[in-house]
Amino acid sequence: MHVALRRQVPHLSVRARCRCGCGTAYFALDTSEAKPAPAGPGTVVAAEARLVTEAGECPGEVLVFTQDGYLSWLEVCSWSDDIEVTLATARHWLRTRS
Repeated sequence: MHVALRRQVPHLSVRARCRCGCGTAYFALDTSEAKPAPAGPGTVVAAEARLVTEAGECPGEVLVFTQDGYLSWLEVCSWSDDIEVTLATARHWLRTRS
């Protein structure tokens, strides 16, 4: 499934972002150029990553959703009121994990 989803990325653009500032992005995808992944009908969590700070805290996660086999949106979830979780901080924490 992930190989088919990666093939969709060149045909993907961000059509909207969440207004709260969390970094959640809703995608537009040219489905005439991309084939659906074998994910089945409906909405599916295609990938997820927990965010871990340098101090070892887990303030949230990043989820990638598909609808009917097509990339649909990326959600940045915060589990903490004490640590701000945005797309920028999520990218930083994910890079430092590798």
